[in-house]
Amino acid sequence: MKSPLLWFLCVFYFSISAINAQEKFTLSGTISEEKSNETLIGVNIIFPEISAGTTTNEYGFYSITLPKGTYNIIVSYLGYSTLSETISLSEDLSKNFSLTDALENLDEVIITENIEKLNIRTPQMSVNKLSSSTIKDIPVVLGESDIIKAITLLPGVTNAGEGASGFNVRGGAADQNLILLDEATIYNSSHLFGFFSVFNPDAIKDIRLYKGGIPARYGGRVASVLDIYQKEGNNREFHANGGVGIVSSRLLLEGPLKKDKGSFLLGGRSSYAHLFLPLFDINNKAYFYDLNTKLSYKLNDKNNIYLSGYFGRDVFRIEDTFENTYGNSVLNFRWNHLFSNKLFSNLSLIYSDYYYDLKLNFVEFDWVSGIQNFNLKYDFKHYLNDKIKLQYGLNSIYYRFNPGEIKPTVESSGINPFKLTDKYAFENAIYLDAEHKVSDKLALSYGLRFSSFHRLGQDELNVYENDQAVLFNEDFQIYEKAEPSGTESFKRSDVIESFFNLEPRASLAYQLNSESSVKLSYNRMAQYLHLLSNTSSPTPLDIWTPSGKFVKPQLLDQYAIGYFKNFNNNKYSLEVESFYKDVQNRIDYIDGADLVANNAIEKVILNGKSRAYGLEVLLRKNEGRFKGWLAYTLSKSEQQTPGRTANELGINNGNWYNTPFDKTHDISLTGSYDWNEKWKINTNFIFQTGQPATFPNGQYEYNGLSIPNYSNRNADRLPAYHRLDISLSYTPEANKTKKLRGEWVFGFYNIYNRRNAASISFGQNNVTGANEATRLSIFGIVPSISYNFKL
Repeated sequence: MKSPLLWFLCVFYFSISAINAQEKFTLSGTISEEKSNETLIGVNIIFPEISAGTTTNEYGFYSITLPKGTYNIIVSYLGYSTLSETISLSEDLSKNFSLTDALENLDEVIITENIEKLNIRTPQMSVNKLSSSTIKDIPVVLGESDIIKAITLLPGVTNAGEGASGFNVRGGAADQNLILLDEATIYNSSHLFGFFSVFNPDAIKDIRLYKGGIPARYGGRVASVLDIYQKEGNNREFHANGGVGIVSSRLLLEGPLKKDKGSFLLGGRSSYAHLFLPLFDINNKAYFYDLNTKLSYKLNDKNNIYLSGYFGRDVFRIEDTFENTYGNSVLNFRWNHLFSNKLFSNLSLIYSDYYYDLKLNFVEFDWVSGIQNFNLKYDFKHYLNDKIKLQYGLNSIYYRFNPGEIKPTVESSGINPFKLTDKYAFENAIYLDAEHKVSDKLALSYGLRFSSFHRLGQDELNVYENDQAVLFNEDFQIYEKAEPSGTESFKRSDVIESFFNLEPRASLAYQLNSESSVKLSYNRMAQYLHLLSNTSSPTPLDIWTPSGKFVKPQLLDQYAIGYFKNFNNNKYSLEVESFYKDVQNRIDYIDGADLVANNAIEKVILNGKSRAYGLEVLLRKNEGRFKGWLAYTLSKSEQQTPGRTANELGINNGNWYNTPFDKTHDISLTGSYDWNEKWKINTNFIFQTGQPATFPNGQYEYNGLSIPNYSNRNADRLPAYHRLDISLSYTPEANKTKKLRGEWVFGFYNIYNRRNAASISFGQNNVTGANEATRLSIFGIVPSISYNFKL
């Protein structure tokens, strides 16, 4: 473990030593949108004469140090007029820029470069950026724009099918994705069991998905990071926008608290299809609602504060027998401080809560579970010079896990109250990231994260003979639960188990010419939380559990190499990446594992390992009336849980087997065509290899019963999945005397009515006695209509 640290320190030392002693000065400031004063993320600030430049950070701040001189500066951002002016840099200079919406200034120079196009020069790879406008153009089921559905159209990203929660990245499980909303962790990204995502596209400012080469400032998951920032709100004038659809509506309000100083943002969504069910004499309910809010205030030129929050709930009820409520709540207070024109800081205090409640009235009990965490983050961005930028900081998270509590719903209930043992943990990390421009052709990014995880004391912990919570029965060749030999009790301040990990990260970009480059990356990551689920996609009933005495943290090593090229003056772009990753200590379950209301989960799990490798291709057309992309992924995702001794079989006889997320071929074609000023056509086509499954391969008779015999784990597959979606957008000519702008969207999901299999179940026909397979399909063709407006 010493070599990565030594390597990192040596590179950093020589980098600093090589800084040119020439007299230099710093240009810094913020870049915002003129009408709303909303800061903009990822704006390009370019100095063409010397091939230098930088971009704004998550809060619109930029800083660059250059030799004394006079320069032409170009400020460009997708959808905005490009600014160009001459500056004389003879001292440190603070300069803010405001960009005007391109639609408001048609006579200005318009930037044609797509923000989502990968920057050829930067060493960052395996990252995709999506704008809110792109997401809104993608046809989706029931007409509701959806961030999660949009990212599954990118290479390396899939999900478990229609109506499935979460998403899978490069063969990883859904719980291996870190999902951040304004830096706060979101534990469940779906509404209504996967039909909608929890993110309101109207409130979203920036979306970035990191699949590999993940910077050291991120940690805690081993597959990907989905980093989402909400808008700050318009601090110059009041605006409203929203939409009305068949099953849901949304409304976003924003305006100034104090002009040019403070702003508010308030957004809400709700579905209401359940309100029509009584018309059909149906007393069931299935709906969601959520609320996004943000307050921003500029104290002075060096200090800004933000208070943002999200609250969402899903309700699913079947008459008076069953009611399920679940959702996320997050709150984040942030303070931006500018120590100097080279040192920017952000302090965040974050609360996150995931809540799950299940009422079964017919048996008169209520089941409640969840996870809470309190997070302190302090991050710094240090612009040393025009060659080196540093990011460093610390992060501390306190967790409380509620695995479940059963309470009677009425006094006459025969159910006794029962509480599973709460679990507590403390996770810490410090990190350092460096971006280093070595030459005009070579750029490096390297970093190191040191993380620790402490499983804290709890009321009661089982003790097992030889620390074996799972036993192997050699006579029957099966795994069985071990009986505890006793219990231990701890104080909350006690540490049951501790883990420490060094997580080096490195990436490299070598520019072959002005239009192409090759890139390499490596990253190691540790994940200390595990989602206990034996389904192919997460469900609200799944439980998060921390690493500890019987559950080890997952450790990832990922390698990637890629070729990137722009064609025809950036009109087209091509990204080709190959990756390989392996994960240690990936949990799997013994046959017959029960995960619900299990106070000794260690008795049904085994530690194994997983691996995934593949090739990803992304071809984009970035300009013109027709825009879009073709994404293709060829990959393999496998898991292995060998026996712990020579006498044990392990799972699947110790052989590698497909994970539920293995999809050999994944193709998506996404496009939009501007027919004229009023009509726009959007479409996407998806084809995926069928999801792995375990089917019976025979049967035998026992006491007159037909007993199925199953094949190896995940050795079979569902039929291939494919569908075509189309939407038409109609924008009436704007009335110049009115501020209201409207848009009609007509959509057709799965237009050729493909009955894709969500699952296949096997059983015996009660009449004929013959065995039969039953395919479950969720959606056929689904038409939709919605009206979007902006005021």
